[in-house]
Amino acid sequence: MLTLFAHRDYARLFAAQVVALIGTGLLTVALGLLAYDLAGAQAGLVLGTAYTIKMVAYVGLSPVAQAVVQRLPCKAVLIGADLLRAGVALCLPFVTDLWQVYTLIFVLQAASATFTPAYQAVLPDVLPDERDYTRALSLSRLAYDLENLVSPALAGLLLTVMSYHWLFLGTVAGFVASALLVARAVIPGLRGAAAERPFRERLSRGLRIYLATPRLRGLLALNMAVASVGAFVLVNTVVLVRGGYGGDAGALAVAMAAFGAGSMTAALLLPRILDHVEDRLVMMTAALGLIVVALIAGALLWRGGLPGWPLFLAIWACIGAFYAGILTPSGRLLRRSAHAEDRPAVFAAQFALSHACWLVSYPLAGWAGQALGMGPALGVMAGLAALGLAMAARLWPDGLIDAPLHAHPDLPEGHPHLRAHGGRRHAHPLVIDDEHRVWPTHG
Repeated sequence: MLTLFAHRDYARLFAAQVVALIGTGLLTVALGLLAYDLAGAQAGLVLGTAYTIKMVAYVGLSPVAQAVVQRLPCKAVLIGADLLRAGVALCLPFVTDLWQVYTLIFVLQAASATFTPAYQAVLPDVLPDERDYTRALSLSRLAYDLENLVSPALAGLLLTVMSYHWLFLGTVAGFVASALLVARAVIPGLRGAAAERPFRERLSRGLRIYLATPRLRGLLALNMAVASVGAFVLVNTVVLVRGGYGGDAGALAVAMAAFGAGSMTAALLLPRILDHVEDRLVMMTAALGLIVVALIAGALLWRGGLPGWPLFLAIWACIGAFYAGILTPSGRLLRRSAHAEDRPAVFAAQFALSHACWLVSYPLAGWAGQALGMGPALGVMAGLAALGLAMAARLWPDGLIDAPLHAHPDLPEGHPHLRAHGGRRHAHPLVIDDEHRVWPTHG
């Protein structure tokens, strides 16, 4: 995997991702402390509202932002989004009212909803070799997991010598550094007709391609499986550790570290696995494993009470591994499901739709944990994940042909596509585009 860093442009983009994630982690800690200063005992409600705003911005604005900026150079979009995020972080230490917090968080997350899909869409062009791209996806997964481990520890260290307000400056530094690194990278420019399409088509094109592609419809269902069990872990781990085991903040960090360690282990192993096993089998197996482990954990919590602490950590590590087993290969599916000019729109659709799943699962996991107890709640979320897996198996059937035989009765004689493929009836690796508006079910 380290050979990837011989690609200078990729190395700069990866470094940009890492420093931005560290800055985001510092922001998360500082925002929690700011919320407590402004709202006291109601800080949890403030943070819950802020995270809901985050999800709404992600779901609602990502396709819109992508359509708006599609005429602009990708590098300019990435740098602009980073600088906007830096500006918001610079303002946060000076807020005095909750509405200011909510407004700034909305602007920051709107910038993130622009940056992240654009960044993800650029990587296949920077690393055209699929093996390299697969390893880049694993490194990206590792970066997210390390951020969850490193940023809280760094924040804790910094808070011993400074006020939490200074953490916002760390966030500013992270986003500015990210912008500088992006500026030094060579990024392929926007291609062809994508930028010339009307706004309405640019807005809907990614979603249309996504929902017309069987493997991506399956990916959406798998996103629901991931979000169901993942939301339980992220929402209820603190309740289990603090209320159940009587652990302190350190114990909570250990529990989340176990989840992250499982995810990182899977991310390290997946490139070699994906060299020999098809994406569908890996992702479906991971989803099944996620459901089985969640059901076992739910049964233990329901019938037997809290499992021993080492067993609990092992369960969380297994959930993390299966979680990464579904998420890490998803970029490969998106890459092969769209032409280069359509990739930003498709990545934006994935960003919005996947976060829509989390928007549903976050409150459901919290409500179920409070109303039903932890064991039954985990069983409910595992059941929702099982429904997602069943839908994925139906929407993305085994043996789906990537190059199906199909015909073009609507294209005029002499059309370039017909000349390129030897007539009206032909087969080639298929993506949804202007010549292929639906996935053929027969030749």
